[in-house]
Amino acid sequence: MTQPHRNRRCPPSARVPARLGLALVLGLPALGQAAGPSAQPLQQGWQVRLAPGDAHAKDFPKAAQWLPAQVPGTVQTDLIAAGVVPDPFYRDNEAKIQWAGLSDWQYQTHFRADPALLAREHVELVFDGLDTFAEVYLNGKKLLAADNMFRQWRVDAKPLLKRGDNVLEVKFFSPIKKIQPWLDKQPYALPGGHKSAFGDEPKWRHSSTYVRKAPYSFGWDWGPRIVNAGIWQQARLETWDALRVEGLHIAQRRVDADAAQLQAQLELQASRSGPVQVTLDVLDPNGQKVGQFTQDAMVDPGQHRIDLAVRIAKPKRWFPAGYGAQDRYTFVATVRDADGDSQQVERVTGLRSVTLRREKDRWGKSMEFVVNGIPIFAKGANLIPLESFPSRVDRARMRSTLQAARDANMNMLRMWGGGHYQDDDFYEMADALGIMIWQDFMFAGSVPPNEVEFRDNTRQEAIDQVKRLRDHPSIVLWCGNNEVQTGWENWWVDFKKSVGPEERSRIERGMTTLFGSVLREVVSTYDGDVPYWATSPGTDFDTDANQKDNGDMHYWKVWGNPALPVTEYLNVTPRFMSEYGLQSFPEMRTIRAFAEPGDLQPESPVMRAHQKYDNGNKRLLLYIRRAFGEPKDFESFVYLSQLMQAEGIAVAAEHLRASRPQSMGSLYWQLNDVWPGVSWSSLDYFGRWKALHYHAKRFYAPELIAALRNDQGQTEVTLVSDRTVPLAARWRMRVMDVSGKVLSKSEKPVTLAPLSSLRVGSFSDA
Repeated sequence: MTQPHRNRRCPPSARVPARLGLALVLGLPALGQAAGPSAQPLQQGWQVRLAPGDAHAKDFPKAAQWLPAQVPGTVQTDLIAAGVVPDPFYRDNEAKIQWAGLSDWQYQTHFRADPALLAREHVELVFDGLDTFAEVYLNGKKLLAADNMFRQWRVDAKPLLKRGDNVLEVKFFSPIKKIQPWLDKQPYALPGGHKSAFGDEPKWRHSSTYVRKAPYSFGWDWGPRIVNAGIWQQARLETWDALRVEGLHIAQRRVDADAAQLQAQLELQASRSGPVQVTLDVLDPNGQKVGQFTQDAMVDPGQHRIDLAVRIAKPKRWFPAGYGAQDRYTFVATVRDADGDSQQVERVTGLRSVTLRREKDRWGKSMEFVVNGIPIFAKGANLIPLESFPSRVDRARMRSTLQAARDANMNMLRMWGGGHYQDDDFYEMADALGIMIWQDFMFAGSVPPNEVEFRDNTRQEAIDQVKRLRDHPSIVLWCGNNEVQTGWENWWVDFKKSVGPEERSRIERGMTTLFGSVLREVVSTYDGDVPYWATSPGTDFDTDANQKDNGDMHYWKVWGNPALPVTEYLNVTPRFMSEYGLQSFPEMRTIRAFAEPGDLQPESPVMRAHQKYDNGNKRLLLYIRRAFGEPKDFESFVYLSQLMQAEGIAVAAEHLRASRPQSMGSLYWQLNDVWPGVSWSSLDYFGRWKALHYHAKRFYAPELIAALRNDQGQTEVTLVSDRTVPLAARWRMRVMDVSGKVLSKSEKPVTLAPLSSLRVGSFSDA
């Protein structure tokens, strides 16, 4: 069918990143030209060295010479490959790589430009990611300055290209060396970030607060400090003439069992005026065409958005794991000019409705995800980056991590805000597995600068990332940050006193403007079908953060200070628990991968180097003694740490599930590791399951019997069902002493309502 003309001009800030999860068919004619858009990868022939004049050349002369460089990659992985530095994951070698983060670096490659390339109307140099402060030079002329790891950088390269050999250079500047001299001149340093154990930054004067770079690379309480630099994403030349299709978005205006009301939004850039026709073919999950829609438009030079209304009757919807199939539709848009020359773009997405239900009730104000009308109890964990070196992560590793989550009956992962946005492949796998993604923007535990330039930089980052990821049905929430509001309210009291009320108010306004307005508006504008949440933990700025009766909660009084016993989990019933956790060691096979036999003691220098939580191994021993008594040796300590973690987290998870609908989410901290070390994870660095992950498979099962004993010796038994249909069964309970003698027993039929919990019994130790 032909749609009425709807052609919207897009501002330059609306440009779509090239890392979109879509297929763009290149090499077809466009608007009467002999060739369509094309891309020339720039991945080969790269070299890297210390920037001329860098002070570290004296101690590391090999690094001052050109070394082979991997792109995408990092300086640090190239140094490891060249033998300049040892493996930082082994023993205490982390200290031996710190100088690299304090150095400036120079990349270089050569590429050829033939007459056909130079004849193109537009030749653009595109970097999908530069980490972080960088300058790009083409044939000795500066072309670009970058200052955000999370943005795509696109620039017109044609004026500087020459026929034959071209030299492309990228210079990276140490973020620490760049920020610290400036910070020394400021009246104060904003609070946040993690202190360095290596003396390269003064305590509480942290560069990470001011840099749009993965916060965890500066160190965290579960991972090393490796301040990466490099061309960490794809690089290429893109060429086009009169027209370039930038992207296709399927906005889901209304989706239910009867129909899907959609709006296909085609974004394109034109360099001259002319008519175009857009044809959209819709293929169902089986590849059968179920609709075709057509739109005619006139385009002038500039950026445009052409909208097509799409209706699909009786759609096959996408559901989270455990609630239905993960069906997805394919949308193929073909753009033709008056001569019939064309370009084509494809988008695959799942159709679903997503709501974050926030209603006042007898427990306060709810927080629950409703997908396709079904209130979902979120079962899962927090995901940190898969590696300290992102370029090492391949599809197999992504797949094994996500499959492990699915195998443990998880339906949600929270993409924590101290890392980086994952590649498209990751989200496509989550789509296929039915794992919902809570997506943080990349802020964690630091107060952002209240500066217009910083906010504008972050706004463009958010636009890039939202537009790249918005058609993944797995993404059900965009969240502004991790622990910024709660940190401001609870952790930095002395700082707030020191700056005075006027400056304190100015800083707070900057925080609420960025997370309450700027990022919210980006999500509303570019992905308005998915909810936005200002901060985690939080109430979306209803009240103070981290409340039991409103919004989501991070609960750390167990494990953290004051290190309460695990039974305290039974006394805390938040509306949604998005963080809680206990540490454990990885298994001995993993420990032996980074340690020598002489290192195998909890307080050896190497074990302390791989334990980033202050006095963490002593805290572990405290919890082990409470549960099991004194471990007899190191291997027993390791084994019992995993049992303690598994049984303790099971108490919390089962309590939360037994408390539905008062509580509607359990996301423990954390799923995975960035290196082999001691942490809160249920999967170690090599993907090996800890005892917790095996327990998660049971306590996240669709049907659960939760028998929870409190400190008073009272045990309550609750049945839980995530099924969408009633569950009819016989309930049988026996109470026995330690010798196996049956003290009491009962049996009766029970019908468990859909999506519910039901208390069926209780008994006392007495």
